[in-house]
Amino acid sequence: MSAESYAWTAHEIRDAVTSGAVSARAVAESYLARIEACDQKVQAYVDVWAESALAQADAVDARLARGEDVGPLAGVPVGLKDLFCTKQGFTTCCSKILKGYRSPFDATVVERLADAGAVFLGKLNMDEFAMGSSTENSAVQVTRNPWNLACVPGGSSGGSAAAVAADECAFALGSDTGGSIRQPAACCGCVGLKPTYGRVSRYGLVAFASSLDQVGPLTKDVEDCALAMNVLSGRDERDSTSADLPVGDFTAALRPDAKGLRIGLPKEYFTDALGADMREKIEAAVSALEGQGAEVVEVSLPHTEYAVAVYYIICTAEASANLARFDGVRYGHRAAAAADVEELYRRTKTEGFGPEVQRRILLGTYVLSSGYYDAYYSKAQRVRSLIRKDFLDAFEQCDVIVGPTSPTPAFRLGEKTADPLEMYLSDIYTISINLAGIPAMSMPCGLTESGLPAGLQIMGKPFDEATILRVGYAYEQNRGLDMGRPAVA
Repeated sequence: MSAESYAWTAHEIRDAVTSGAVSARAVAESYLARIEACDQKVQAYVDVWAESALAQADAVDARLARGEDVGPLAGVPVGLKDLFCTKQGFTTCCSKILKGYRSPFDATVVERLADAGAVFLGKLNMDEFAMGSSTENSAVQVTRNPWNLACVPGGSSGGSAAAVAADECAFALGSDTGGSIRQPAACCGCVGLKPTYGRVSRYGLVAFASSLDQVGPLTKDVEDCALAMNVLSGRDERDSTSADLPVGDFTAALRPDAKGLRIGLPKEYFTDALGADMREKIEAAVSALEGQGAEVVEVSLPHTEYAVAVYYIICTAEASANLARFDGVRYGHRAAAAADVEELYRRTKTEGFGPEVQRRILLGTYVLSSGYYDAYYSKAQRVRSLIRKDFLDAFEQCDVIVGPTSPTPAFRLGEKTADPLEMYLSDIYTISINLAGIPAMSMPCGLTESGLPAGLQIMGKPFDEATILRVGYAYEQNRGLDMGRPAVA
């Protein structure tokens, strides 16, 4: 491997470090130099932990020198979305209301990465409290797409996707409530997996919508995604929603062909809402999988048209409940010189929350209020059950469902900020997966005429991430595309 180590995949770094071909410190220094050179343009990081990263890398090298087993991510530099609780640095969710907050504990996924030998480079930018599709809602800064700095990186895990695409970390940790891993992965040309709800612990993830949130990786290739899932997955006694199911070796599922697999194409995803350029890339990817031995069948997801409305009722209702804890009393921002408790609450939240978070809290409070609960929230939950049933019925005809991740490539900064509904529709193909609780992965399937990546979404049966990864790997190994490199220097 002649390229700088910052350009290597996580499994290449792991192999090089454990074999002694390169030190973990040298890899960490390469990434820190890359961040120094590029992040003023990309603005993916909100906090860089240079000193502690080098100390972690030195610890990996010392353990290897003693002949110890360091773990499956030995010396791999990782970035963390700024809603994972960490004792190191700050955990702010990129919101003014948590500015300066230090967590007294690490999230379970952070602990698991550390135990596996990962090196943490710092915290990554995001839409405030994970509410957004462009990372323009961050109270800290606006992250830019490494492929075109005038475009958004997607959201809410935009900092995570941009950092991976710009080689500012080997892989990153994100969260996905309605597409917040997959949509930025599509925009930035990397691989992003939303696991089945319950596959990965949410302990230490600052909640947005608790029945929808799920933790997952954004990586440079499918093998890295499988490697990360091996480390992240499994039951956690501290998270009652985590599934008590065995976790196999996801890397063992990777095969360079899709022979014998049935791939479903949902007719509701291939309408006029899908741009012609994007449709062409998705259809070419499907043809490539057919060439690898897959059988393609048409399936139907008839309640797709209701998904956006259902999602924005349920997620805002849950956000209203979850964000009530940020009251200026126990931690975070506190309004000064409030005359009474009511004024303290009102001013603290007005000063601390940005416009999009306030909008969603208000919507959620409304749909949960007396007289409207049955009309909106209760009805949305019933339709959610129908959406899940659509997927389960479709999976009786196929092993995975394939379609677009996003209707368009990354849009320009500021293009949709004045129209929240248009912004919400960026996630039209991703939110159904969260409502159904199933796993799905986005991966690059070529560049559009604008030179920006297109994302292929692979959806799977509950707890069948292995088949998703197998299909993705088969396509990746045989797609015959030169994805090139992002424009950022």
